[in-house]
Amino acid sequence: MSKATGRVELPRHVRWSDPPVIYDMANRRDRISVYEQVLTEGTEDDVRSFIDVGQLVDLWDELVLSPHVRTAWETWLRDRGLLTKGC
Repeated sequence: MSKATGRVELPRHVRWSDPPVIYDMANRRDRISVYEQVLTEGTEDDVRSFIDVGQLVDLWDELVLSPHVRTAWETWLRDRGLLTKGC
């Protein structure tokens, strides 16, 4: 499975509500939904499996994340020079 393509079903500990959903990672709206859920509920292994850093940067302004999750990831991205100050 490529991180940014294909059809995926998130693990139960990430998407714990029913019914299970198959996401099409080629679809931007589905990819946003996966990224929001994985960044919020996922483990480090989930992040490695589902999140592509280039896609994360591309989607950043569209992601709906709680303030503490956004701050943590924004810091990580800025420390690596992937986000500019204006983002």
